[in-house]
Amino acid sequence: MEYLLTQNGTYAIAAAVALAGAAIGTGVAQASIGAATMGVIAERPEDTFKLIVYMALPELIVLLGFVVGFLLLGKMEGA
Repeated sequence: MEYLLTQNGTYAIAAAVALAGAAIGTGVAQASIGAATMGVIAERPEDTFKLIVYMALPELIVLLGFVVGFLLLGKMEGA
């Protein structure tokens, strides 16, 4: 349990929380956006490109979570 109280342990936990939060948030957003997008595409196929862009926007959240996680891991003393 001592290793969690060090600065490296704190950075590791922060990186894990950043990545997990980003992944869960994106999954929740993607679920509702995906269902709505499929319904709209079925009724108005001409809006497909715009809706595909809306589907891709939540993926940016995961990429930012990765960036924050790697920045935090880079601050660890042994890295």
